[in-house]
Amino acid sequence: MSGTEDPELSPADRYQAARERAQDTARHPALSGFADALEFELDPFQAEACEALERGSGVLVCAPTGAGKTVVGEFAVHLALRQGRKCFYTTPIKALSNQKYNDLVQRHGAEKVGLLTGDNAINGEAPVVVMTTEVLRNMLYAGSSSLQGLSYVVMDEVHYLADRFRGAVWEEVIIHLPESVTLVSLSATVSNAEEFADWLVTVRGETSVVVSEHRPVPLWQHMLVGKRMFDLFHDAEAAQKHDVHPELLRYHREMLRRVELAGGDLRRGKRGRWTGPYRPEIVERLDREGLLPAIMFIFSRAGCDAAVQQCLAAGLRLTGPDERAEIRTIVEERTKHIPSEDLQVLGYWEWLDGLERGLAAHHAGMLPAFKEVVEELFVRGLVKAVFATETLALGINMPARCVVLERLVKYNGEAHVDLTPGEYTQLTGRAGRRGIDVEGHAVVVWAPEVDPRHVAGLASTRTYPLKSSFRPSYNMAVNLVGSVGFTEARELLESSFAQFQADRSVVGLARQVQRNTETIATYGGEMACHLGDFAEYFGIRVAIAEREKAIARQGVQQRRAAALESLERLRSGDVIRVPAGRRSGLAIVIDPGTGGFGEPRPLVLTEDRWAGRISGADFTAPVEPIGRVRVPRQFNYRSAQDRRDLAAQLRRMEAPPAERGKGGRARNSAAADDHELDTLRASLRRHPCHRCPEREEHARWAERSWRLERDTEGLRGKVASRTGSLARTFDRVCGLLTDRGYLTDEGGVSDAGRMLARIWSETDLLVAECLRRGVWDKLGPAELAAAVSVLVYEARREAEDRASVPRGEVTDAIDATLQLWADLREDEDSRGLQMTRELDLGFVWPVYRWARGESLTKVLGSVHGLEGDMPAGDFVRWSRQVLDLLGQLADASGAPEPVRRTARLAMAAITRGVLAYSVMA
Repeated sequence: MSGTEDPELSPADRYQAARERAQDTARHPALSGFADALEFELDPFQAEACEALERGSGVLVCAPTGAGKTVVGEFAVHLALRQGRKCFYTTPIKALSNQKYNDLVQRHGAEKVGLLTGDNAINGEAPVVVMTTEVLRNMLYAGSSSLQGLSYVVMDEVHYLADRFRGAVWEEVIIHLPESVTLVSLSATVSNAEEFADWLVTVRGETSVVVSEHRPVPLWQHMLVGKRMFDLFHDAEAAQKHDVHPELLRYHREMLRRVELAGGDLRRGKRGRWTGPYRPEIVERLDREGLLPAIMFIFSRAGCDAAVQQCLAAGLRLTGPDERAEIRTIVEERTKHIPSEDLQVLGYWEWLDGLERGLAAHHAGMLPAFKEVVEELFVRGLVKAVFATETLALGINMPARCVVLERLVKYNGEAHVDLTPGEYTQLTGRAGRRGIDVEGHAVVVWAPEVDPRHVAGLASTRTYPLKSSFRPSYNMAVNLVGSVGFTEARELLESSFAQFQADRSVVGLARQVQRNTETIATYGGEMACHLGDFAEYFGIRVAIAEREKAIARQGVQQRRAAALESLERLRSGDVIRVPAGRRSGLAIVIDPGTGGFGEPRPLVLTEDRWAGRISGADFTAPVEPIGRVRVPRQFNYRSAQDRRDLAAQLRRMEAPPAERGKGGRARNSAAADDHELDTLRASLRRHPCHRCPEREEHARWAERSWRLERDTEGLRGKVASRTGSLARTFDRVCGLLTDRGYLTDEGGVSDAGRMLARIWSETDLLVAECLRRGVWDKLGPAELAAAVSVLVYEARREAEDRASVPRGEVTDAIDATLQLWADLREDEDSRGLQMTRELDLGFVWPVYRWARGESLTKVLGSVHGLEGDMPAGDFVRWSRQVLDLLGQLADASGAPEPVRRTARLAMAAITRGVLAYSVMA
């Protein structure tokens, strides 16, 4: 499109090239003007998508990370401005919105570009507005006047519609946009692009699909085995066939042999797990090979922080004097809003030390202001090595020359699971900076359980399927009924991508049910017993196993209650034994940590000089002091010297050996005294099949049959529910809303429903119920913040017991909220709905104390169910969500005026310190 003529062309060739350019300009005048202003030549997929847009077609563009998809979105902006119309550019996260806003302002000027996110509203009536997808969804439901004159909507990262928490928003927008709006969908490479495009055609009309597998910067795959780096593939042809480099395979086998000969001890950590090369060695290796800047993905926040500390301890320094001075200047400028007492709590000096050496962590537990500084320094090339969790791969533009994967397993909140090919592609897609690097590099660190052939499979499978996460919510239901009426709302749901995919999947599920049924019949023949009904016998065995599990769970709860009671009796100076967890061993109680917080969380010092708070989760039985030491009155647990001196006293103590085996006997006696279990066991012994000599062989077949039958029942349920499933769910949701007075019997929306329509929360109906029942009417600002926190907070790991809450009005409000939740869940269960999640009281104390003006140190130490303090980034994120809900209460038209006023006061009380400068950031 753009470019200068090649001087080596003959006059005839130059004439022909000029004619072709003229024809292009005549066919695509807008694109020619746009391309001429670019500093680079458009790639074929970019040109194809832009030409389709200029023809008036919608487009779906699927291309790898860093391929330049956003150029197509910028062309839509160009078209809108050229036509004197509007373009909305949507992104999934605020950081991306801010970045795109700055890019477009630089290109088109501040007067033509606006920004709308939860935190910022700048020039919202401009012809080009960048916004989060939720803002556009809310505009559509509210019938905003800003939609007038809208011609184009760019949905960047449209593959987010697979996100199980927020994905429905993308589908709502796609379905509800006026027909006159042209949709530009930009996605990562997905394997079912054609299916997604087929759906877009049904709901949006003509849509061109442009798929590019080409990476503008080639990516080389490697494995680091010990101290040796190998190419994963010999050449491009081998990569296409998944053929691993023969030399790598040979060395892999050699290393496995060495590990086996070493008795499993070769370079292993304390717990016998392979540790591989040390992180500082990896960084030094990358530096020697010219592969920095690099991102090393470590799927643990603590692991990222530990990696920086390991590199600092190893004396690693990747920056020169001028770079260090520039880093310090930038850091001081970006953090000048933060009070000095908070800097100490946030670990500012250790963080700055790492940055000045060119090293940093990047994860969700960090303060947002700190994360943004890391991103800026990395993009500028001042920070050379970043240790990050996978959340960075979904964030803003932060490419590197090299990406390192320390492991191919991550914790997904419930279990440790293997990386999928899609996740691998997303992570390694960061490698290779367009216009800077000739090639990018992805390095997987070898471990005995990592087979190079598995890595080859991940590296060669470039795509992953896009699956809808769409389901009706209460808010969506009242908005749909209010805007288009019940019948049409039902039809709109039927047109969602979720229903489109569900209808297509039923055929395959029905086939699987048939195959399973045939297999179960075969298993039935294998487990047949000549003495009696073996299925009946096996059913008794299953019932016994389930009863034993129930008794074990009950025993755990009783022992936990006894352990908590014993913790409340501890005094400063008591020496105790921590039986489990990372801090097991002897410990001195520094501060009992009771102080009215419900569950005690003693501050202790262990033999290895670690000081911090432990929780009831570390104790499986009541704890008794086994000695005492004197804790100096001026003892400061943050002082390394004080910790060393006191720990020395602990090591000199002669403590009795740890008792073992009590818990097991208690569990066994509970099971022995259970009447129901006795009856089941007697039935088992009396059953004729119990005497069968081939009983265990029959049982193996019976277990296979039982498992397969259970899976098949699940499949049958899916088949029965999928056809028209969303419309049926919508009917049940509307039935519940009608019974509770949010929809009228005539199919309209009541005043309460209109209030619900403006509440955007996972617990939307519960929020509306609390407002209608006056649950929050008597609360002050700090109490209201604490009470609404139970509706937004979700702990990363489930606590075993209920958190304590402040006494007084807030206790009554939270108890009333829990009762409303229980009533609502009962109502949902009776209708086969699972809409409202369980409430979590774990953030009540921190936000209450923060709103009352207490220090960040105290607040971060008062989170229920955590070992140690809450990370500052988590505190800011959850506080922002509390602020968001308080803002909705302040603006809710149906809310009582005192609650709206208190909500505004609560927002003012929370917006201080880390929250004030986080909002500014």
